[in-house]
Amino acid sequence: MQVENRLLDDLAKVAGGALGALSGLRGEVEAQIRQQFERVLGQMDVVGREEFEAMREIAVKARLEQEALTERVAALEARLAAAPSAAKSA
Repeated sequence: MQVENRLLDDLAKVAGGALGALSGLRGEVEAQIRQQFERVLGQMDVVGREEFEAMREIAVKARLEQEALTERVAALEARLAAAPSAAKSA
């Protein structure tokens, strides 16, 4: 009976060690993949998140200004279109 317990304990230790080794191996593989991915991204022309967000804010501001200018131009054109007819009737 003691021999079986020792055998089971040894098998449990071996299995635990194997799981620990696999866990360590998984961490190494993830680190290697992450490093390779960062290297590939570094070679590509990819912008960072901060730069993207800054440019997005600039684009939103430019769009709002463009829409405001479009409204102003439309209002001015309407006034110009109405001006000759007012001048003719006077």
